[in-house]
Amino acid sequence: MNAAGAGSGTARRTTALKRLIESPQTEFLMEAHSGISARIVEEAGFQGIWASGLAISADCGVRDNNELSWTQVLDRVELMADVTTIPILLDGDTGYGDFNNVRRLVRKLEQRGGAGVCIEDKLFPKTNSFIGGERQPLADVDEFCGKIKAGKDSHSDADFRVVARVEALIAGWGLDEALRRAEAYRVAGADAILIHSKRSVPDEVLAFAAEWSRRAPLVIVPTKYYGTPTEVFRAAGIDVVIWANHLMRASVAAMQSTAARIHRTESLVEVEGRVATVAEIFRLQGAAELLDAEKRYAGAGLRRPGAIVLAASRGAGLEALTRERPKVMLPVAGKPLLRRLVDRFKSHGIHDIEVVAGYMADAIDPSGVHVLRNPDYESGGELTSLACAADALGEDTLVLYGDLLFRDYILEELLNTRDDAVVVVDSAPLGEGRGNVNDLAYCSAPDDRAIYRQDVALRRVSSERRWDGRAPDGRWIGLARIRGEGPTWVREALERLKGGGGFERLGMPDLLNSLVDRGHPVKVLYINGHWLDVNKLEDLEHAATFARGEID
Repeated sequence: MNAAGAGSGTARRTTALKRLIESPQTEFLMEAHSGISARIVEEAGFQGIWASGLAISADCGVRDNNELSWTQVLDRVELMADVTTIPILLDGDTGYGDFNNVRRLVRKLEQRGGAGVCIEDKLFPKTNSFIGGERQPLADVDEFCGKIKAGKDSHSDADFRVVARVEALIAGWGLDEALRRAEAYRVAGADAILIHSKRSVPDEVLAFAAEWSRRAPLVIVPTKYYGTPTEVFRAAGIDVVIWANHLMRASVAAMQSTAARIHRTESLVEVEGRVATVAEIFRLQGAAELLDAEKRYAGAGLRRPGAIVLAASRGAGLEALTRERPKVMLPVAGKPLLRRLVDRFKSHGIHDIEVVAGYMADAIDPSGVHVLRNPDYESGGELTSLACAADALGEDTLVLYGDLLFRDYILEELLNTRDDAVVVVDSAPLGEGRGNVNDLAYCSAPDDRAIYRQDVALRRVSSERRWDGRAPDGRWIGLARIRGEGPTWVREALERLKGGGGFERLGMPDLLNSLVDRGHPVKVLYINGHWLDVNKLEDLEHAATFARGEID
């Protein structure tokens, strides 16, 4: 559903309301008071919305006595118009003041997406008609006719409707006075007459309809005489029936029951099956449309990457600490390794996180992540885990080992890259710092720290201390970003390596080397320290110091 503002969308709504009011058959409007209730009204099949003053006031927890300002009411109308396509007739009370207030109300209501307004012939501030209505004074007829004329002269769209609500029956002034007022309002330019009654039977409304004899469209609100069959209204020539407050009343009853049940049981078990699912709320909010929009506008930087964390290992050398949990769940300064990674990602807006588990998978905390299982973790290597997450390799994905710790700026720098495949390489001398010295990186150029964002390509990742006759340029730390064409390259490489034999023994360096050998540019983001991984007990001790910020 899309919004309709002051342009052609509003014109279509005003025309739709005009057609409803002038329809040869009886039509119906349903009350709404919020964006989600308005969407429910449209989905139920109604062709128009009654923006109820009572319901909007109740939803805000205030009385239906003009305690809400007219601008607050219009804010609600705008929210309802934003999420629906059907016309909205506003319950405009008395017009919120004199003729000048009505003029401004109509102009602003058109701008907010309203298709019409109903004003009643009582005095401002009004009181709800069902609260001592017979004691409420009515407006002077000539004064109210002036309001109608002001409203009609103020709208820019000829199809915008102004409905005059006659309160003479509510006030106990009788049928003749109701007819006199209605005729004066019709002559003043009202597009329809709403005749209101608080009796439990429709006698006086039907008597009015008979005498009125279809001089102008007639609208009723059968809140009190709800037992009357709708066929009676049709036979009487009623043009529009408004179901005026029932969504609000239904929601109040449901909320009272649910709150009482939760308070009594101190549990959600009894209510969960009785309330709308969270997924249904997301649907009514239009969450799916937002996901589609993210796909369309991801190029503008609105979409953050996802992450695949390889976490299937028990941790060779850490067996004494991993009898009942995998390595990624080992605590570092009071927080598991995996939780530190997840928290860092989420602080950067990265929320789609896939964790490939293997050893003691049930011990992995699933909070904020989606856990995949590698059934071949005991006999397989890193690529068997990555293959399990191949479907999660989206348009922009970080791939990393689950035992990494790194400073925040490294992730920020990686997220600022725009190449299709980027690996993070530590250029610190091999004798310094921590980390796996097997993933040695040989690059197209060494790290020149005087050059900002140096353009360097990966040539090889190897455990050999010399390759192609030269020393390594650093160590791959186990963190990469794959985006653009990169995910396609990775999937093709996985399939190619599976067909070559020995796939279960291959690791991430084999994948990177396959990409390079295929001629795909794998770029290098150089860092100088400020990270570590956990491979043995000594690393775990240093990790706690690193996490507390006591060492770089």
